[in-house]
Amino acid sequence: MTGAALDVADGAAVREFFRGLERVDLLVNNAGTGSPAAGVEDVREEDWRRVVDTNLTGSFLCAQAAFELMLRQDPKGGRIINNGSISAHVPRPQGIAYTASKHAITGLTKGLELEGRAHGITACQIDIGNAATAMTARMEQGVLQPDGSIAVEPTFDPKIVADFVVQIAQLPTTVAVPTLTVMAAGMPYVGRG
Repeated sequence: MTGAALDVADGAAVREFFRGLERVDLLVNNAGTGSPAAGVEDVREEDWRRVVDTNLTGSFLCAQAAFELMLRQDPKGGRIINNGSISAHVPRPQGIAYTASKHAITGLTKGLELEGRAHGITACQIDIGNAATAMTARMEQGVLQPDGSIAVEPTFDPKIVADFVVQIAQLPTTVAVPTLTVMAAGMPYVGRG
């Protein structure tokens, strides 16, 4: 396994990293960020651009570079797994940049799956809800709900998501998993937004 610390929104840095690889069998696009909670009218342009650049453009740039290598390698093919988030389906109040970027990940994933089909490249979107990470630490204190109330939301061990990634990665290349949703039981999802 190869890894590097880099700004995924920096196309030159992404291309340089992938140039140093001989093959890619699996890419997991997991970089993500949010912005301060704000109504649509109060979202700052720089916050919007930072979220979209990291969550969407970064995922595209990494997928593009991996896809190109997957086409050239012998044997060709591979898997791309994108972190879509529950917000790819339903919004949270005052989180429009994150929601828009995650809805766009759905389109990116479907486009990669379609274009990769003839080349043995599959794409999967894992929609994760409230994995206990630094991004979700505030859930334990309570977060804004669509009805205006503040409620504590359950979280779950992110190792469970990692286990799913490993399981998908180990599947034969003749099997595709277009979408998977994993979330904390009892979190607001159905009926949210």
